[in-house]
Amino acid sequence: MILDTLDNCAFYARLSPLLSRAFEFLRGTNLEALEPGRHEIKGTHLYALVNEYMTKPLGEGRWEAHRKYIDLQCMARGEERIGYGHLARFSEGRYDEEKDFLPLEGEGEFATLRAGYFMLLFPWDAHMPGMAAGAPVQVKKAVVKILSMQH
Repeated sequence: MILDTLDNCAFYARLSPLLSRAFEFLRGTNLEALEPGRHEIKGTHLYALVNEYMTKPLGEGRWEAHRKYIDLQCMARGEERIGYGHLARFSEGRYDEEKDFLPLEGEGEFATLRAGYFMLLFPWDAHMPGMAAGAPVQVKKAVVKILSMQH
């Protein structure tokens, strides 16, 4: 897991061409103006999901991971707490290959994702997005899905 500001994304863009393209998209797009939904960048290899929602109390969260895709979560408006932890510390549920969704049970740490920040989550990173950092608030976030180098 990596948490940083978009101002520092050039450092991480060197890790892979797809990650570089993902950061180009985030830096060159007015995320606040994007409509919610799926936005194609490079077919199934790279695309963005834009969502607007109310953050939830911690008790309503659920842990998850993905096997095929890396998540590059970038907050456009508002702030939320995101849980994270190494997959080895969690019990795995039944993986849904079509949705690339692995439900998990366990305990992790939490960080706050604010506007202008990103969190990079790899297939070995359990995460719990969408948690309120205080009272629930409306947020807008882009999640760029990057096909993992393992696929």
